[in-house]
Amino acid sequence: MGTVIDLMIEHDAADRILSEVVRRLKQYEHRFSANDPHSELMAVNQNAGIQPVSVHAELFELIELGRQHSLAPDSHLNIAIGPLVQTWRIGFKDARVPADEEIQQLLKRIDPRNIILNKEKQTVYLSEPGMLIDLGALAKGYIGDRIIDYLNSVGVKTALINLGGNLIGMGPPADHKKDYWKIGIQNPAQERNQYDIALKVVDQSVVTSGIYERSLKQEGQDYHHILDPQTGYPMTTNIASLTICSDQSVDGEIWTTRLFGKPTWEILETIDQLPGIEGLVITIEGTTHYSNGLKDTVIQNQTTVR
Repeated sequence: MGTVIDLMIEHDAADRILSEVVRRLKQYEHRFSANDPHSELMAVNQNAGIQPVSVHAELFELIELGRQHSLAPDSHLNIAIGPLVQTWRIGFKDARVPADEEIQQLLKRIDPRNIILNKEKQTVYLSEPGMLIDLGALAKGYIGDRIIDYLNSVGVKTALINLGGNLIGMGPPADHKKDYWKIGIQNPAQERNQYDIALKVVDQSVVTSGIYERSLKQEGQDYHHILDPQTGYPMTTNIASLTICSDQSVDGEIWTTRLFGKPTWEILETIDQLPGIEGLVITIEGTTHYSNGLKDTVIQNQTTVR
């Protein structure tokens, strides 16, 4: 899945359950990957402009959800952004800065309205040649929710899942010293695992998107990996990171992407109107702002966080 995954559970049959979780994670990676040429998603992309493709119910569900939020007014989420992602390739060894003429041509291939879904037949059709769906902004959250569903079904009461910037705390921590998980929020200006702020989490997900995670430096200029679907270039923003705390992890993925790049006041104003969604913004200047619902959840001045 392109990241380091940490899994921790408390259960008498922990080894067996964790083995099954790993099997499912590999299955989900094969289903949703935009980088594996043999994945189920790539079968859709490879048939762009050719024919509809019948897909697994979970893949259809995630594409349908992604399309819905890609078409929402003023959304920065666009699951059809694949041609741009695969051209910039930021985070991979072959990353490059495309010419502006190339970017302008690619922008013509990323219209999510050209993702044609047939719910009855469970098919997906990309109506324009060269289109590519990329579910990277949604898949980890969706997968995390499905893993929690499985853990609930086998009686797990305590778990911590870390899918690389996407954490889910289930039940109380195993040491039972406190009744919540303490999830650190990376300080974007410092090295990895440096935290000044943490969130108290119980049966919730914490998803963070930031411009510090992956970047490309070329000719003295830095390019981060969060692309603006309107311009085709990395997002121009003073937001260093946006964290969403939510009951469903996929909601965290959706709203970090939909809102990233907007002014801080607009992000928080939107979040305060969303039931069950809370958010925390850290700016490039180092200031921290959070939604009203996090008032009793934020722990500040943390040097080390478990």
